[in-house]
Amino acid sequence: MKTPVKCVGIGLAAALLTVGAGAQPSKPAKPWVAPGTPGSPIDGTIFHAQVLLGAAGFSTGVIDGKEGMSFKAAVRGFQQSRDLRPTGRLDAATRRALLEQNRPSTISVKLTPTDISGDYVYPYPKKPEGQAKLKFASYRNMLEEVAERYHTTPDTIVALNGPTALIGVGQALRLPNVIPTSTSYEGSPLKDEYRSWFVKLNVEANVPQGSYIIVDKSEGQLKVMDDRDRLVAQFPVTTGSQHDPLPLGTWKVPTFSFMPPFHYQPDLFWDVDDSKDEKMLPAGPNGLVGVAWLDLTKEHYGIHGTPEPRTIGRTESHGCIRMTNWDVLRLSRMVKPGVRAVFQA
Repeated sequence: MKTPVKCVGIGLAAALLTVGAGAQPSKPAKPWVAPGTPGSPIDGTIFHAQVLLGAAGFSTGVIDGKEGMSFKAAVRGFQQSRDLRPTGRLDAATRRALLEQNRPSTISVKLTPTDISGDYVYPYPKKPEGQAKLKFASYRNMLEEVAERYHTTPDTIVALNGPTALIGVGQALRLPNVIPTSTSYEGSPLKDEYRSWFVKLNVEANVPQGSYIIVDKSEGQLKVMDDRDRLVAQFPVTTGSQHDPLPLGTWKVPTFSFMPPFHYQPDLFWDVDDSKDEKMLPAGPNGLVGVAWLDLTKEHYGIHGTPEPRTIGRTESHGCIRMTNWDVLRLSRMVKPGVRAVFQA
């Protein structure tokens, strides 16, 4: 079902309830306090560091102002790339290096139709049988769409602005400052429909070029290395499960596909009854493989996006390498088809 956009907007608290069960608070909501004051779930220092790390090419996944394993890994990767002691701690030297970007942590955004498409599916079908009936795997509502565009979570937008703030075309919200320095994707043979998603998800056009990638299972990170074996970018990933472990070894990534539909084959999923029918699931940001699929020479395996960015590094996959939608698009700018991929324990 499509939900029309209302220019007057709706309250963030109401919008949060229609994002999905995974985004709803597990405890009764506490009174809102502004970020930077005692009681806010957002640590301002960590939040700013996440914004700066992401801009530098060392993604923490979602930007939420919380210090977790992905944050520490991103700090460690950034330190390594800048010849700083790789402690994983946000020490004074690391903060100074990050602050050289001179990028504020948040910006005030007056929402436009680029932020809010108005094409939503709610309730979103949980089962493939229901998803297969959709024409496009759209966002559930405005809040989920804006959260993905600004590399954050619906909860974080509420924490930044308060539950009574309004979301809608023409409304202003305080959001993570992930605006790219350039969206001129020169030399990239992207169709206009695909290019628009790079813009939509605030993907930086000015990126370092990688010679090969390493996927490290123990760290839960995908590392982009240049031709001098230097680390130039890093992204958190989900790397398989006990039933479908990461296929260790050296592979290649021969082709990239953007906005791909997904051929759902139950016999390839250990937790699905093989007697169920195969389905062709629609493309879209909430599709099973997100907005991009970077194919691997290992059959049935790929590097792809996800409809649940907050789960990266926290849940298992069916063997593939899963990234946030904005990170997989950025990775596709850093490497070319045919790139070597080393998977290690």
